[in-house]
Amino acid sequence: MLSKMTSYALIGLDGVPVEVETDINKGMVRYELVGLPDAAVKESKERIFSAIRNSGMRFPVNKITVNLAPADIKKEGSHYDLPIALSILRASEQLPEGGEQYVALGELALDGTLRPVTGVLAILISAKNAGRKKFIIPSANANEASFIEGIEVYALKNLKEACELVTGTAEFSPVEVKKFDSVKSALSYNTDMSLVKGQEVAKRALEIAVAGGHNILLSGPPGTGKTMLARCIPTIMPDMTFREALEVTKILSVSGELGKEGIVALRPFRTPHHTATTVSLCGGGNTKIKAGEISKAHRGVLFMDELPEYSKSALEALRQPLEDGKITITRAGGAVTFPADFILCASMNPCPCGNYGSRTKPCTCTPSQIRKYRGKISGPLLDRIDLQVEVDEVGYDDLACSAPAESSADVKARVERARAIQRERFREERGIEVNADMGEMQIKKYCSLSGECEGILRSAFERLGLSARARSRIIKVSRTVADLDLSAQIRPEHVLEATGYRNFDSSSDKL
Repeated sequence: MLSKMTSYALIGLDGVPVEVETDINKGMVRYELVGLPDAAVKESKERIFSAIRNSGMRFPVNKITVNLAPADIKKEGSHYDLPIALSILRASEQLPEGGEQYVALGELALDGTLRPVTGVLAILISAKNAGRKKFIIPSANANEASFIEGIEVYALKNLKEACELVTGTAEFSPVEVKKFDSVKSALSYNTDMSLVKGQEVAKRALEIAVAGGHNILLSGPPGTGKTMLARCIPTIMPDMTFREALEVTKILSVSGELGKEGIVALRPFRTPHHTATTVSLCGGGNTKIKAGEISKAHRGVLFMDELPEYSKSALEALRQPLEDGKITITRAGGAVTFPADFILCASMNPCPCGNYGSRTKPCTCTPSQIRKYRGKISGPLLDRIDLQVEVDEVGYDDLACSAPAESSADVKARVERARAIQRERFREERGIEVNADMGEMQIKKYCSLSGECEGILRSAFERLGLSARARSRIIKVSRTVADLDLSAQIRPEHVLEATGYRNFDSSSDKL
């Protein structure tokens, strides 16, 4: 007898329907699984055999052929256990006809218990868009599925319950839909801008970076608070929208890093170690193409501490996603595109010993050593970092000061006001949300400069030896400064402040 069930495969972040076909006939006892399965799928036979028997049912002793169609898509993961088991039980007439309306996902334990699987949210969204309405998933994935409206998701404990559901012999309630706002309001960051002592220039630069979606580089001696400043960036970013939360949650769900809340409600803050490989940073893999750190930082912050210590290949691989907000990974088996729209916050010491420019400690580095150290960051990558800020040492009086500093909430209010101006400006522009996203056409349209502003920019261009890309990015930062100042026009003081954040370009000439 022939039976069919539906499951889904994952290609990147997109779900593709997979039809699980099972045919049972008389003949030599054997079990054949076809349809380009990987090792985890091939090993499902032993799990399914034990799960069916330990659930009080019979594993058929016949010739069994299981086909996972379409056959040209590689099937990876353990979530095919449940649909294969249900298909076998129906083909052996232990379950009546019916149940084709369900999409089934789940790994089976030997006792029939359903274990959690990765990528459930991505599959649910893709299947919903394809018109599917009913799903069976493991109970441990219930939170992840509880934020999708318009579908019925049954989070079950074991194979026996799944059989009772598809046959209608027992009643089960679908997962209750939760409100995103209730989850978001219960979470908070564990740092605040008010905890940062001094560093007014750096804090102003962070505000500009977040307001316009610009990348930022913090350069200063060890212990000046660069890491603490970086960790404050998510606290001044606008709250995640539900659409943004789903985008980020899909990535972490597929990666198996989703928390118990079932959804990501706070801005991601990823801090890969400087020994991270290009693959771990950008994504990839020999078989299954996985998202890297830059995609896991989508809609949040990627903090790269000690930037010159990263490998050259890893740094250069950042250039395309910093420009496009996404990354396409190509392997022999195909190409997958992951989103990578993040704010890059990088930090570094001014020299190998860390004391160049320090007021209290002598620098032991030679000019050639400093040039070599800074030269690890290529010009094309540096061009893509809009704000380059020197972080000075903090005096004891600043550290001991008990006067209240400006909180993240105060800065966030100004950022949201500037973001609202940009949303209105770009409401008819496709794919542009903040000033940093502007191309040359939008710069020409929205960033007109007076003669005095052009003169300031020309002087900086010639004095610092800037590239055409650096010039464009200074104009974008000037536009953001003007938005924070609630100015419709870019004024000379806005351009002066924007050019002042090219400290790395200017300091290299002093060596």
